[in-house]
Amino acid sequence: MSVKHYARALTIAGSDSGGGAGIQADLKTFGALGCYGMSAITALTAQNTQGVTAIEALPPTFVEAQLDAVLSDLGADAVKIGMLFGADIAGVVARCLVRYRCTNIVLDPVMVATSGDPLLKPDAVEAIRSQLIPLATVITPNIPEAQVLWGRPIASQADMEAAARDLARLGCRSVLIKGGHFGQARSDDVFYLAAEQRLVTLGAERVATANTHGTGCTLSSAVAAFLARGRGLEAAVAEAKDYLTGALRAGADYRLGHGHGPVHHYYRSWRD
Repeated sequence: MSVKHYARALTIAGSDSGGGAGIQADLKTFGALGCYGMSAITALTAQNTQGVTAIEALPPTFVEAQLDAVLSDLGADAVKIGMLFGADIAGVVARCLVRYRCTNIVLDPVMVATSGDPLLKPDAVEAIRSQLIPLATVITPNIPEAQVLWGRPIASQADMEAAARDLARLGCRSVLIKGGHFGQARSDDVFYLAAEQRLVTLGAERVATANTHGTGCTLSSAVAAFLARGRGLEAAVAEAKDYLTGALRAGADYRLGHGHGPVHHYYRSWRD
């Protein structure tokens, strides 16, 4: 009997007690897309569809212990990084990624929740810029996050393209800036591949839905899942975009909670 191997995807992020974002969304996405999901939790949040009411960061030594436990034994074909909360945790994550020679690193620089609640301390921004972005295969900021990292406002497609080029100079292989915050009829993203100096526009019609909680987490973990399964970088990003669009459409008619509900992570396999 031949031995089988899972496609292994590790998420390093915060826990969302409401299940729509963070670790929970990442693990749902990994499972939905055919990966064995693993996790290292950086912070606990008391959170639902209406907002975040409390955050408790884990000690950096415990974050490191989780990463050592997973990577020394199970390994990972791709790593998704989400909420880090503080510079000390960002530093630990960077050291572990180097120690275990991790590849296919997807960095989602989570700064605020869908509800507007802050999820990142100011001191962590520079740590992300200097320690983690240079290790990343792709970074996936939305427009507000890209503005913080870039240091300038983004008000147009041209601004998104300029920001993507400049952020790539921090050392990552590629940059995906998500255009959903423009609030227009379309939700087009800009993807820049640094080695080729090539820009790609990933287009999609905007889905009319209030169920947008965890969209950024879902997209970045989908990219990681497709990379873990052996897709090339550009194909992984395009397929992740398609998966998220489908999850938004499938979840639009559901009602869960009283605020921004989640996307439908399992729309490809669940039957109503």
